[in-house]
Amino acid sequence: MKPLQLIKRAALLAVMAGGLAAAPAHAEKIRVGYWPSGLTLGYGAVLEAGTFFKDQGLEVEYVHFSDVNGPTRAIAANAIDLAFGSPAAGAFALATDGVPVKIVLATQPSNVSFVVLEDSPINTLADLKGKKIGMSPAGSSTATIASAVLAGNHGIKEKDFTLVPGNEPRLVQFLAQKEVDAAALRNVTTAQLKDLKVRTLSTFGDQWKTLTKSDSVPYNAVGLVRAEYQQKNPDAVVRAIVALRKALEYGQANPAQVVSAVQKAGNLPQADAQVFADLWDENYRVSLNAADLDTLGREFQIFKDNGTLKGDLPAGALDAGPYQQSLARK
Repeated sequence: MKPLQLIKRAALLAVMAGGLAAAPAHAEKIRVGYWPSGLTLGYGAVLEAGTFFKDQGLEVEYVHFSDVNGPTRAIAANAIDLAFGSPAAGAFALATDGVPVKIVLATQPSNVSFVVLEDSPINTLADLKGKKIGMSPAGSSTATIASAVLAGNHGIKEKDFTLVPGNEPRLVQFLAQKEVDAAALRNVTTAQLKDLKVRTLSTFGDQWKTLTKSDSVPYNAVGLVRAEYQQKNPDAVVRAIVALRKALEYGQANPAQVVSAVQKAGNLPQADAQVFADLWDENYRVSLNAADLDTLGREFQIFKDNGTLKGDLPAGALDAGPYQQSLARK
């Protein structure tokens, strides 16, 4: 090849290389699923209203589910890659059943109360034996934690009460119409009650502390990722956790924007949306530190001792690595 041709070819290759270097990298795709009802509505609304995943170089597809256990089933079916609010009980069950999943975050403390109508003759949790109790469906963390504390603290086994399932608005309706004797309601729901007068018998937090003889509060929800996705896209999982952390921080710093996002996403009046902003710090977490690992480990053991779960949690099912790596990212 002549020298001029070599020079021209080298120049062409240089231009091509420069063009390739200048071309933007394709954003990695991630499918994120959640249940846009109850507590998850607030955080999900803020997450979708922002550009938190995009800012981390991720192309996100949000997938909504009509019931609380939907994200967990979708992870198992490879319909989503990440669920930021998967019921802890369901996540544990997938892991013990051998489904390749990783619990990478603790996200929602169980801020739930057992409530009755103000004029109800029921005065203690012990009085719930033989009664109808409205709560999230069987398999949800709410139902599992309720069963554990009723059995462990009050000797009320699952066969000793009737679980009436429903989402939060439906549970309030059940209670108002006296179709249930009591209900396990999240704090955002009880804070939104206006005309319906209720009494709190106890909170999940107080009952858990009695059961475990500790100061910990159980988690209703966790961040769950498919192990295959994490193996193929380890840095994407870390960046997704950064995005989730940024959304949490944004909500803390911008309560007015939380209200606006929740109003739009949930078609709620301002006063009801305001509750999500007021309780933001109490309800949402993006962490998996040593205390979280201890709490989740204790939670799993109690669910197992209660007969809800069988088998052992596989080594590595609780994976704090991605969270720890995310702390080094801006």
